[in-house]
Amino acid sequence: MWGDLWRNAYNTYGARLKTDNSLFLISSRSSMNKITDLGGVKQLALRLRNWGRWGANDELGTINFATGEKIVNAARLVRKGKVFSLSIPFDSAGPQRPLLGERRFNPIHTMLMTGSDVTADAPIPWPFFRGADDLVILPTQCATHWDALSHVFYEGKMWNGYDCSLVTSAGAQKNGIENYKDKVVGRGVLLDIARCKKVKWLSPSYEITSEDLDECSNSEKVNVERGDFLLIRTGRMAQVKERGGWEDYAGGDAPGLAIETAEWLYRHEVAAVATDTWGVEVRPNATKDCMQPWHLVVLPNMGLLMGEIFDLEELAEDCGEDKVYEFMFVAPVIPFTGAVGSPTNPYAIK
Repeated sequence: MWGDLWRNAYNTYGARLKTDNSLFLISSRSSMNKITDLGGVKQLALRLRNWGRWGANDELGTINFATGEKIVNAARLVRKGKVFSLSIPFDSAGPQRPLLGERRFNPIHTMLMTGSDVTADAPIPWPFFRGADDLVILPTQCATHWDALSHVFYEGKMWNGYDCSLVTSAGAQKNGIENYKDKVVGRGVLLDIARCKKVKWLSPSYEITSEDLDECSNSEKVNVERGDFLLIRTGRMAQVKERGGWEDYAGGDAPGLAIETAEWLYRHEVAAVATDTWGVEVRPNATKDCMQPWHLVVLPNMGLLMGEIFDLEELAEDCGEDKVYEFMFVAPVIPFTGAVGSPTNPYAIK
């Protein structure tokens, strides 16, 4: 049913978009109207809702834009054989801090078997063989990670209209992160907003607008295309490194995407978005009666794969030097069954 509804809407409006500039201008003008309350959030969510676009049973959302052809084209972008890891270290010195209502903590790493066991001649049941084993306990979203489409609910629903009750103490029965186990690969594009603005980092609470995204794309001479994995640099990681600590990185005021950019991302049909901040969107939010409004629009309604806490500094430096802001991007999830997020160690390959 949803697929038919979406196709009918596209036949009515999508075809006009190609031939009737007035419709495009209306859309562009509407994105410039500032959303300041829950009512505006709800209107935007309904306008950008993709439920049924890829069928009633879909659990992938916008990652459907990253087709096999896109992956083949992305592989052709590898020219130097240079690999950049975009992950922060997974250790106890991470960005998480005690916050009211916050359940996340930094990774806990401990050992199950060590070399000390050998030197102490501890009883080991195997003849001759000796080694080490360890254990890691971590929230899936404590460091560099992807959010699954089961992570955020909108009026009791998650992506594609699935009921939020399908996420239980046993995990997500729908929209679990395991659905992406072989999907997160394609053309990556870096929009370095901080460099474009000629600053080391954007100031806290700076709202990145759709106009900023266009300006940066034009400055870098790179087009954001359907199926791209879009990385947006605010310089937040550079700020953390220069001051020597995370401080209020997790949950504090931060530069980020204005809620209106959801429409820009919708029009460009990107596969995923990731940034160097804790929560992608600007904080504090512009909507006093709605926390994290951008999340509410793009995750459960648009079905957009979203990444957070990416370290883009080395990549940005290289892109600034060779003026090449596109690359092959590979960032697999760990296929925890039913998880609502996953740690990742993303690669940008040039």
